[in-house]
Amino acid sequence: MAIKTFRGRTPAEALSQIKKELGSSAVILHTRTHRTGGFLGIGAHTVTEITAAAGDHIDQPTTRTPRLSPRRPPQPTPDFSPDPTRADKVEISINATRPTPTPKPVHTPAAAVQQTASSARRSRELPLDPDPTEPDDRPARQLAREAGLLDALKQPQPRQPSPDRIATEPRTQSTISLEREMELLKRMVGQVLQSTRSTRCGNMPEALEECYLRLLESEVAAEIADEIVGIVRDQLDTHELADREIVRRAVLRRLESLIPGAATPTPPERAEDDRPLTIALVGPTGVGKTTTIAKLAATYKLRHARKVGLVTSDTYRIAAVDQLRTYANIIGLPLQVALTPAEMAHACRSLSDCDVILIDSAGRSQHDQQRIVELSDFLAAASPHEIHLVLSSASGESVLRRAAERFTPVNPTHVIFTKLDEAVNFGVLVNVMRQVNARLSFVTTGQEVPDQIEPASADRLARLVLDGGAIR
Repeated sequence: MAIKTFRGRTPAEALSQIKKELGSSAVILHTRTHRTGGFLGIGAHTVTEITAAAGDHIDQPTTRTPRLSPRRPPQPTPDFSPDPTRADKVEISINATRPTPTPKPVHTPAAAVQQTASSARRSRELPLDPDPTEPDDRPARQLAREAGLLDALKQPQPRQPSPDRIATEPRTQSTISLEREMELLKRMVGQVLQSTRSTRCGNMPEALEECYLRLLESEVAAEIADEIVGIVRDQLDTHELADREIVRRAVLRRLESLIPGAATPTPPERAEDDRPLTIALVGPTGVGKTTTIAKLAATYKLRHARKVGLVTSDTYRIAAVDQLRTYANIIGLPLQVALTPAEMAHACRSLSDCDVILIDSAGRSQHDQQRIVELSDFLAAASPHEIHLVLSSASGESVLRRAAERFTPVNPTHVIFTKLDEAVNFGVLVNVMRQVNARLSFVTTGQEVPDQIEPASADRLARLVLDGGAIR
């Protein structure tokens, strides 16, 4: 038999689909009403689901169907005698003192019909009335119930409920109470959202409000977003605040001021103390320091034609030295390995004829303060001119803030944001730069060496924060 579930906004709509597809003789097996859609219950709508079967096309049972025979006087043993008038059925007599075992179900279409009919009969609370004169014979009564329901399915039209009865079936008290609670909850959530928006935005002009909401969506801290829109509102007059483009440019300028960086850094030269310009990269594990070192080395060597030397103290990570040595061999650069602060000082002296020395330090967990103190000893021996704190843009704001706080003892002068192509929201970069007393030097946008590294541009980052978009 064809069993299918139909859905509609009202019971009448679902019933019309049943009549159209299965005909007026369809058997209603199950009904359910629930709410779906919306956000936190707001905008949800009611859906009625009705499960029905095609009544005119119920397959005739292919197996012998048991039928309950009239009661007979008690006998010592059950009597299974065939009915000569009906060859397709078997009569089963019920022994009052010894119950007849229930036959095992046969996995055929007829058995599925019996199981579906039995569930439908029980759901409509039509129990088989027991005979008070006989003992509780549950297996026999269950067999009788299934046999009676099978006969009912053969003539479904007189037993199926009318569509009007389903459409007008009264709701239970619990359903009405639940709907009232849902409606009350929706009104409360709407009031809270409206109150929050009114409190934050106040009488803010529409163009400025749009920029404000974009900042919040990019996860710019609420206090920073409030500061930006407050300054912009004070700077512009009423006519300018009505122009979306003017407001957008004003917000971008304010964002740029919160991202101090060098858009066009000068080519690396030897320092004023006549030493090679020494740059050390520090940061947590897994942020991409070694790959960034290789990109900087290739940029200084191939684009600026400078003599570059490499020093690494990352002997904790497996194959870290081999990775940097591979880059050094490809680019054609000398590489020194330092295991102690004394070896670090010696390595820097051995590369004194270079224009630039790049130091790759071992990654340190922001939670391991002792390792960070050891890192300070290596840096003191190298005496770098610049210390760049490398942070991953793909990390969460709490992780970035914690790392920036923990690496404060090494006194970073610059910040490098890696994996900008993996960042989910760019507003967290503004929040971190507000915390760190350093300038943004470079950003990386992929793993390709020597490409996908660029000087930090405050204008570009501000547009990414306000407008979003993909990194190219």
